[in-house]
Amino acid sequence: MAVRIVTDSSCDLSAADIERYQITVIPLTIRFGDEEFTDGQGLSAEGFYEKMAASDDLPSTAAPAPGAFETAFRELAADGADAVVCINLSFALSATGESAQNAARSLEGEVDVRVVDSGKVSVGLGLMVKAAAAAAEAGHSAHEIEAQLAQLKDRVFIYAVLDTLDNLKKGGRIGTAQALLGSALSIKPCLDLTSGVVEEAGKQRTRGKARTWLAKQLAEAGELEQLALAHGAADDIDAFTTSLGDAPAHNPLTVTLIGPVVGTHAGPGVIAAAFIPAP
Repeated sequence: MAVRIVTDSSCDLSAADIERYQITVIPLTIRFGDEEFTDGQGLSAEGFYEKMAASDDLPSTAAPAPGAFETAFRELAADGADAVVCINLSFALSATGESAQNAARSLEGEVDVRVVDSGKVSVGLGLMVKAAAAAAEAGHSAHEIEAQLAQLKDRVFIYAVLDTLDNLKKGGRIGTAQALLGSALSIKPCLDLTSGVVEEAGKQRTRGKARTWLAKQLAEAGELEQLALAHGAADDIDAFTTSLGDAPAHNPLTVTLIGPVVGTHAGPGVIAAAFIPAP
């Protein structure tokens, strides 16, 4: 491929998709107190949730250094890439995109790197990365892929229901959901992450009602071109998936385990749904 795609480890793409589309993933860092892990290398998603359940301290995340992106960009150019499109999680939620931009600036005149703010997280970012990778595989230029991503950004919606606000509050990413902090402890927060920031979208008194709310968002969106679900080791993910029916989208439904980056802030039990309505 003349154009290669880079993203970060918040994308929650499956290993199969990463290999299939030759996507380069730059890992963030996860910290539990004084312990530090490289996402996907020293700590699996399953291991992360086990460790979080056993830990007295909530974890935190750190963006990759610009050097991690610079090394990847140079290696891809040396491997024959004419250009690199790097698509990162919402710049409003992380300094990861800034690191990628700094790396791109340091290579100006050497490697053609386009850094894109997806304005999304988790599987919302993953949908955009896969679309870019498919376009690159089809021979589209970096300029064309950038333009396609700008249009796609407005078509990708992402909603989530949380089991707890503790992680989001601790991580400082709570956004307009701040108002939920004064709610009763039994409240299950419903969030809209479509704009790239955390926005309150509702609150339900039970987990079952929260799942029903999330399913309603999908139903009201009408016919779906793409649908991707992700969860934070939620024991009711199968019940939620079953509630959606047999054919929620044109393409096969994907269900992935949310990795440590997003799981750090969303907490255990989160269920997220990213989708693209049919045109």
